[in-house]
Amino acid sequence: MEAKDRIRETLAEALAAAIDGGEHRLFKAGKLEGLFPGRAAASVEAARRALDEGLLERSRVETKGKTEVEWVRLAPAGVQFLHDNESPVRALHELRTALHVGQKALPTWLDDMRAVLGDVGRRLAEDADRWSARLDTLERRVDDALRRLEAAGPLVPPELAAEHPWAVDALNYLDRRRSAGAPPECPLPELFAAVVGQHPSLTVLTFHDGLRQMHRRKGLLLRPSREMASPEMALLDGAEVYYLAVR
Repeated sequence: MEAKDRIRETLAEALAAAIDGGEHRLFKAGKLEGLFPGRAAASVEAARRALDEGLLERSRVETKGKTEVEWVRLAPAGVQFLHDNESPVRALHELRTALHVGQKALPTWLDDMRAVLGDVGRRLAEDADRWSARLDTLERRVDDALRRLEAAGPLVPPELAAEHPWAVDALNYLDRRRSAGAPPECPLPELFAAVVGQHPSLTVLTFHDGLRQMHRRKGLLLRPSREMASPEMALLDGAEVYYLAVR
């Protein structure tokens, strides 16, 4: 594999690991998990590119003696990168490969397990759960890919799109985010950051007004959250306090 391809693959794997929206160490250290496996050339170059291009954003720097440990989160540009590199065709190929490999390997694997292990039932159940989770993820990606390919018609009513031209970009971001493997609930601060770059004049007040209208017209769903990192971005609608958007 060429160095450029190795860097791109390392970068894609790191961004996919960060899609859960949590805070992660930039580099792995010993038994401590990190997004990038170590200080090898491809890993360092991939991490540098992720930070320089705004795919990851630093959340804090932890100092331990003379060592500084960087902690990062996935940025909206990182979600876009994953979406651009996870095409519908690739998702379908991965599903076909997983099914083909599983079909050929499963009988032999089960025979070996029965012959060697005394705790067959427990191990089979655990591995079956892992296979099921992987296939569920691939199925969701295929569904998203087919929906994007077959979708027709406007994402929002014309009059709403005219009043809030950023609304289509917001819904597209939620679709790209989900197809990349992120949880369905998107915090409002993240969604605002994703669309304000394309609409610099957008205000939080206008953003909230458009979300209320889309929520009432079932373009998206607004949900409350027990944890709000940026409570000033919460949306008040009568007695409800919303902080999450779901496509």
